[in-house]
Amino acid sequence: MAMRLPNPVREMRTIGRLLRGSEAHARRMRDALAGAEHLLLSALDLPDGTARAAFTAVGADPDAYEAAVAAVHSDALRAVGIAVGPAPAPPPGPAEPVPEGPMRAAPSQQAAFQQAVRLAKRESPSRLRGAHVVLAVAGAEHGTAVRALAAMGVDRAALAAAAR
Repeated sequence: MAMRLPNPVREMRTIGRLLRGSEAHARRMRDALAGAEHLLLSALDLPDGTARAAFTAVGADPDAYEAAVAAVHSDALRAVGIAVGPAPAPPPGPAEPVPEGPMRAAPSQQAAFQQAVRLAKRESPSRLRGAHVVLAVAGAEHGTAVRALAAMGVDRAALAAAAR
Protein backbone atom coordinates (compact mmCIF):
# COMPACT_ATOMS: atom_id res chain seq x y z
CA MET A 1 0.00 0.00 0.00
CA ALA A 2 1.47 3.34 -1.02
CA MET A 3 1.67 6.01 1.66
CA ARG A 4 -0.03 9.27 0.92
CA LEU A 5 1.34 12.53 2.13
CA PRO A 6 -1.21 14.40 4.25
CA ASN A 7 -0.38 17.71 2.60
CA PRO A 8 1.58 17.30 -0.66
CA VAL A 9 1.92 21.07 -1.14
CA ARG A 10 3.54 21.49 2.28
CA GLU A 11 5.84 18.54 1.57
CA MET A 12 6.92 20.04 -1.75
CA ARG A 13 7.64 23.35 -0.02
CA THR A 14 9.77 21.59 2.59
CA ILE A 15 11.62 19.59 -0.05
CA GLY A 16 12.19 22.74 -2.10
CA ARG A 17 13.49 24.63 0.95
CA LEU A 18 15.81 21.80 1.89
CA LEU A 19 17.29 21.30 -1.57
CA ARG A 20 17.52 24.97 -2.57
CA GLY A 21 18.91 25.80 0.86
CA SER A 22 21.56 23.09 0.67
CA GLU A 23 22.68 24.28 -2.74
CA ALA A 24 22.79 27.88 -1.51
CA HIS A 25 24.90 26.85 1.50
CA ALA A 26 27.28 24.96 -0.79
CA ARG A 27 27.66 27.94 -3.12
CA ARG A 28 28.23 30.33 -0.22
CA MET A 29 30.87 28.00 1.21
CA ARG A 30 32.45 27.79 -2.26
CA ASP A 31 31.80 24.06 -2.64
CA ALA A 32 31.15 22.71 -6.12
CA LEU A 33 28.35 20.38 -5.05
CA ALA A 34 25.94 20.28 -2.15
CA GLY A 35 26.71 17.41 0.22
CA ALA A 36 25.03 15.94 3.28
CA GLU A 37 26.64 18.66 5.41
CA HIS A 38 24.89 21.33 3.36
CA LEU A 39 21.60 19.45 3.60
CA LEU A 40 21.97 19.43 7.39
CA LEU A 41 22.72 23.16 7.37
CA SER A 42 19.56 23.64 5.34
CA ALA A 43 17.57 21.49 7.79
CA LEU A 44 18.80 23.72 10.61
CA ASP A 45 17.21 26.64 8.72
CA LEU A 46 13.77 25.03 8.37
CA PRO A 47 10.96 26.80 10.18
CA ASP A 48 9.81 23.55 11.86
CA GLY A 49 12.78 23.92 14.26
CA THR A 50 13.15 20.18 14.84
CA ALA A 51 16.76 19.95 13.63
CA ARG A 52 17.82 22.86 15.85
CA ALA A 53 15.92 21.33 18.78
CA ALA A 54 17.79 18.02 18.37
CA PHE A 55 21.16 19.84 18.47
CA THR A 56 20.12 21.85 21.50
CA ALA A 57 18.85 18.73 23.30
CA VAL A 58 22.36 17.22 23.21
CA GLY A 59 24.05 20.47 24.23
CA ALA A 60 25.37 21.27 20.74
CA ASP A 61 25.17 24.75 19.27
CA PRO A 62 23.41 24.46 15.90
CA ASP A 63 24.99 27.74 14.83
CA ALA A 64 28.47 26.22 15.30
CA TYR A 65 27.89 23.46 12.75
CA GLU A 66 28.81 25.58 9.73
CA ALA A 67 32.17 26.54 11.27
CA ALA A 68 32.80 22.85 12.03
CA VAL A 69 32.13 21.98 8.37
CA ALA A 70 34.55 24.71 7.22
CA ALA A 71 37.21 23.41 9.63
CA VAL A 72 36.77 19.83 8.36
CA HIS A 73 37.19 21.07 4.79
CA SER A 74 40.40 22.91 5.74
CA ASP A 75 41.73 19.87 7.61
CA ALA A 76 41.10 17.68 4.56
CA LEU A 77 43.07 20.06 2.34
CA ARG A 78 45.97 20.11 4.80
CA ALA A 79 45.91 16.30 4.96
CA VAL A 80 46.68 16.13 1.23
CA GLY A 81 49.44 18.72 1.46
CA ILE A 82 47.58 21.87 0.48
CA ALA A 83 48.55 24.68 2.80
CA VAL A 84 45.54 26.67 3.93
CA GLY A 85 45.08 29.35 6.50
CA PRO A 86 42.21 29.38 8.92
CA ALA A 87 38.88 28.56 7.33
CA PRO A 88 37.44 31.79 5.97
CA ALA A 89 34.11 32.66 7.47
CA PRO A 90 31.31 32.62 4.93
CA PRO A 91 29.91 36.06 4.26
CA PRO A 92 27.26 37.11 6.77
CA GLY A 93 23.63 37.27 5.83
CA PRO A 94 21.29 34.99 3.96
CA ALA A 95 22.58 32.35 1.62
CA GLU A 96 23.07 33.41 -1.99
CA PRO A 97 20.07 32.69 -4.22
CA VAL A 98 20.38 29.52 -6.23
CA PRO A 99 20.09 29.89 -10.00
CA GLU A 100 17.28 28.11 -11.82
CA GLY A 101 18.00 24.85 -13.56
CA PRO A 102 18.81 21.28 -12.62
CA MET A 103 20.26 20.75 -9.19
CA ARG A 104 23.64 19.15 -8.87
CA ALA A 105 24.26 17.29 -5.62
CA ALA A 106 27.00 15.09 -4.25
CA PRO A 107 26.18 11.43 -3.59
CA SER A 108 26.29 12.09 0.16
CA GLN A 109 23.43 14.57 -0.13
CA GLN A 110 21.42 12.28 -2.36
CA ALA A 111 21.81 9.42 0.13
CA ALA A 112 20.97 11.60 3.16
CA PHE A 113 17.92 13.11 1.46
CA GLN A 114 16.59 9.73 0.35
CA GLN A 115 17.09 8.33 3.86
CA ALA A 116 15.32 11.34 5.40
CA VAL A 117 12.35 10.81 3.08
CA ARG A 118 12.24 7.09 3.98
CA LEU A 119 12.26 7.99 7.68
CA ALA A 120 9.44 10.50 7.19
CA LYS A 121 7.33 7.94 5.32
CA ARG A 122 7.58 5.52 8.26
CA GLU A 123 5.60 7.95 10.39
CA SER A 124 1.87 8.23 10.23
CA PRO A 125 0.95 10.72 8.99
CA SER A 126 4.09 11.33 6.99
CA ARG A 127 5.62 14.80 7.17
CA LEU A 128 9.21 15.55 6.26
CA ARG A 129 10.95 17.56 8.99
CA GLY A 130 14.43 18.81 9.74
CA ALA A 131 14.75 16.08 12.38
CA HIS A 132 14.55 13.45 9.61
CA VAL A 133 17.64 14.97 8.00
CA VAL A 134 19.40 14.94 11.40
CA LEU A 135 18.54 11.24 11.77
CA ALA A 136 19.78 10.47 8.26
CA VAL A 137 23.09 12.29 8.75
CA ALA A 138 23.62 10.92 12.27
CA GLY A 139 23.20 7.42 10.86
CA ALA A 140 25.87 7.85 8.18
CA GLU A 141 29.23 6.20 8.73
CA HIS A 142 31.53 8.51 6.79
CA GLY A 143 31.74 11.93 5.25
CA THR A 144 32.19 15.59 6.01
CA ALA A 145 28.83 15.86 7.79
CA VAL A 146 29.81 13.12 10.25
CA ARG A 147 33.34 14.48 10.76
CA ALA A 148 31.93 17.94 11.49
CA LEU A 149 29.64 16.49 14.16
CA ALA A 150 32.62 14.65 15.66
CA ALA A 151 34.68 17.86 15.61
CA MET A 152 31.91 19.50 17.64
CA GLY A 153 32.01 16.62 20.13
CA VAL A 154 28.47 15.54 19.26
CA ASP A 155 27.52 11.98 20.13
CA ARG A 156 25.68 10.86 16.99
CA ALA A 157 23.62 8.23 18.82
CA ALA A 158 22.43 10.84 21.31
CA LEU A 159 21.72 13.28 18.48
CA ALA A 160 19.67 10.63 16.66
CA ALA A 161 17.73 9.87 19.85
CA ALA A 162 17.03 13.57 20.33
CA ALA A 163 15.84 13.86 16.72
CA ARG A 164 13.41 10.98 17.21
